[in-house]
Amino acid sequence: MSGLEGVYRDYLTALDERRFEDLGRFVHDELTYNERRMTRAEYAAMIADDARRIPDLRFDPRLVVVSGDVVACRLWFACTPALEFAGVAPTGRPVAFGEHVFYRFREGRIEQVWSLVDLDAFRAQASGHARP
Repeated sequence: MSGLEGVYRDYLTALDERRFEDLGRFVHDELTYNERRMTRAEYAAMIADDARRIPDLRFDPRLVVVSGDVVACRLWFACTPALEFAGVAPTGRPVAFGEHVFYRFREGRIEQVWSLVDLDAFRAQASGHARP
């Protein structure tokens, strides 16, 4: 796969392999995440913290659409949190939930991210009120 979709899928592979030190290849030194300015180091730390809380976290792209310099994706997560996540203590229950995320690229690297994670589904499953 080539082009922007290939770059994006390589980025997801780096996240899955916990190669956060490689994010310079995919993310600008500074970016905007949900309207918040942050450095690449802060962005990497945020994702690394999620991976620490959910060790089996994998980024499964279910739908990827590329238009110009924008990548839109529906990511799917099927995992079992080991530490508190989104205000929910770990229970050992597996959860499955989605994220809708849009990325604006500049010069082949991410400069802006808009992310909406289905935390309601996560919280319901983690607390035992719904099944994955």
